[in-house]
Amino acid sequence: MKKTLLIVGCGDIALRVAPLLRTHYRMLGLYRNLDSAAYLRLNGIIPIYGNLDLPRSLEKLAGIAQLVLHLAPPPNQGLYDRRTTHLLSALTRRTERQAGILPQRFIYISTSGVYGDCQGALIDETYPVHPENGRAIRRIDAERQIRNWGKRNHIPVSILRVPGIYAANRLPLKRLREGNPALLDNEDVYTNHIHADDLARIIRAALQHARPNRIYHTCDDSHLKMGEYFDLVADHFGLPRPPRITRDQAEEQITPTMLSFMKESRRLNNLRMKKELHVNFLYPTIYDGIKAVHTKNEELVKSKIEHNTAKISTK
Repeated sequence: MKKTLLIVGCGDIALRVAPLLRTHYRMLGLYRNLDSAAYLRLNGIIPIYGNLDLPRSLEKLAGIAQLVLHLAPPPNQGLYDRRTTHLLSALTRRTERQAGILPQRFIYISTSGVYGDCQGALIDETYPVHPENGRAIRRIDAERQIRNWGKRNHIPVSILRVPGIYAANRLPLKRLREGNPALLDNEDVYTNHIHADDLARIIRAALQHARPNRIYHTCDDSHLKMGEYFDLVADHFGLPRPPRITRDQAEEQITPTMLSFMKESRRLNNLRMKKELHVNFLYPTIYDGIKAVHTKNEELVKSKIEHNTAKISTK
């Protein structure tokens, strides 16, 4: 009999994971937008209504799943992730019918931003966290809540710290077209990446192999600076490379959100993930991933042109 998996946060990554899991799990998906229910069903996910900002809407979650995949982001403000607080409370809510029924495994998708600026150092999962912005502070709060909850309830918890996710629908093309600048190479920061399809495969592997109370870096084998990444995308898609500016100029020209990413430099060691989760990448480096995205886009354009030509010739 299939185990039941509750997916919390049914966005792009959840829909990439679903085809990999449907033969092994009965999947439930928490949704809050009413027009999402039909789309979830099309992807093999049974929709369950609930809003993480409204605790009373989550009461039905107690005891409904053996496994939980938490993909939902924290709120946009504050120092705490109340959404995770509400979720954990709902999962451990006791009723006469569901007394003692708790999840057997909990996977949380966090961010590598919890480390803050590491000045380009190569770090593993034992490196101390030092969040430097509200997003990362809320993520650390969620991690701590989940790990403490797991210990109290004897539930194996695993945390995937994810860097920049890219895919055909997750590229900085708009930024490049607008000519937004990047930092000079000698002032630039190292970034880390993972293709969305590889992240989906890592999540599947974590559900099967992740060790209890373990953190994993879920990144590919690349070590690029941010400007090099922008140049790579620009070159493949025939766009101008971004102009380079100093850090002082960036303080005046770049939005605070983007600037926060430009202040943090680190290189993630992914050996634990590869060894313990037995992951084989579709795209081992970002060069492989961008090349594949570009090739696929060219094939789609060619196919569209051939289709339109065929239509014209039949008229």
